[in-house]
Amino acid sequence: MKYIVCTEPGKFELKEKETPVRKRGEALLKINKVGICGTDLHAYAGNQAFFTYPRILGHELASSVLEIDDNPQGIKAGDGVIVMPYVSCGECVACRSGKTNCCSNISVLGVHGDGGMQEQITVPANILLPAGELNDDEMAIVEPLAIGAHAIRRANVQPGETVVVIGCGPIGIGMMKLAQIAGAQVIAIDMNDDRLKYAKEEIGVDHVVNVTNNPVEKVAEITGGDLATAVFDATGHKGALESGPDYMAHGGRYVLVGLSKGELTFVHPKIHAKETTIMCSRNATTEDFEYVVKVLSSGKFPTKSFITHSVEYGDMIANFDSWLKPETGVIKAMVNF
Repeated sequence: MKYIVCTEPGKFELKEKETPVRKRGEALLKINKVGICGTDLHAYAGNQAFFTYPRILGHELASSVLEIDDNPQGIKAGDGVIVMPYVSCGECVACRSGKTNCCSNISVLGVHGDGGMQEQITVPANILLPAGELNDDEMAIVEPLAIGAHAIRRANVQPGETVVVIGCGPIGIGMMKLAQIAGAQVIAIDMNDDRLKYAKEEIGVDHVVNVTNNPVEKVAEITGGDLATAVFDATGHKGALESGPDYMAHGGRYVLVGLSKGELTFVHPKIHAKETTIMCSRNATTEDFEYVVKVLSSGKFPTKSFITHSVEYGDMIANFDSWLKPETGVIKAMVNF
């Protein structure tokens, strides 16, 4: 079977290998679509944390079951399934408290272990969810939306409050829509006017602010001087991460969703004065995945406009570099197997 491997930063190779053999407790899946996410882009660029090469990328997967044992989920051969790509140990302190998303021994498909950029893959059956009536495009975007859902739930966003989301990439856009569904007013911040336009016209955010145009003053103006009660960073950019508290109201919450490899510096008196709650949000749990399935099933998320680029797997290597460039207009790229 064919697969695509990132052999080193900046280099993919299309190769062939034997079809994997399923072990007991595993499912053999046919991969139909793979979404390209920030993790894949950072891995290709050589600046992804927790990463070694060579690696088969891909953890935003639409797949169907070829083989599986009897299982509590009732999944059977032929079913479409959603892959929760976080393989947790079930025994560490995080797992024992239900926080499998930050398991101390976690292995994420496409990061710590090989992912879905291959025609078939074996995975533990207990990381699968029935896809129900979702189509392949919807299946492949459940995972990135679940990351956003986890962040919104972690921040306990309430109806009527104002939130800022920094970064109009796929994760940020997902958080914007999910925050709206939770009843919040959303302010989107980015430096790309095209993405801000998308957030306004397709997602329906209340306000958009270009970071190059006095953004803190703009947020203060929008909120009558209060600033935002919850701020989410979805960029992973050091400068953006460190400036996030500037948009936050006194007594607010600051949620770091984007991941940077380096150290961050905050001015202590500024964050202390606001009694800032700083929290990180990593991956997602089964609860988040199930919630996103309901959102997608309800038609509340604009899947068609969200997926801007789609190629066959044989064309992925030739197109990947272009997905690193904002001027190509990419929001979510999809690879078809």
